[in-house]
Amino acid sequence: MTDELYQVVLNDEEQYSIWLDGRDVPAGWRAEGTIGTREQCLNHIDEVWTDMRPLSLRRRMDQVNN
Repeated sequence: MTDELYQVVLNDEEQYSIWLDGRDVPAGWRAEGTIGTREQCLNHIDEVWTDMRPLSLRRRMDQVNN
């Protein structure tokens, strides 16, 4: 088992991923605030990312439905 820590990151479309903690977050992504083991971070993403559609698609669909 590894002792590496990861952080949860997300982009402007509110899509989630994990990134090794301590490394610069790639352009277009920002730290979400959660840091832990790979498993902890992935479990967190499973809990919070309930709508897999990109933000721009959700907004478009909301406009069409209103």
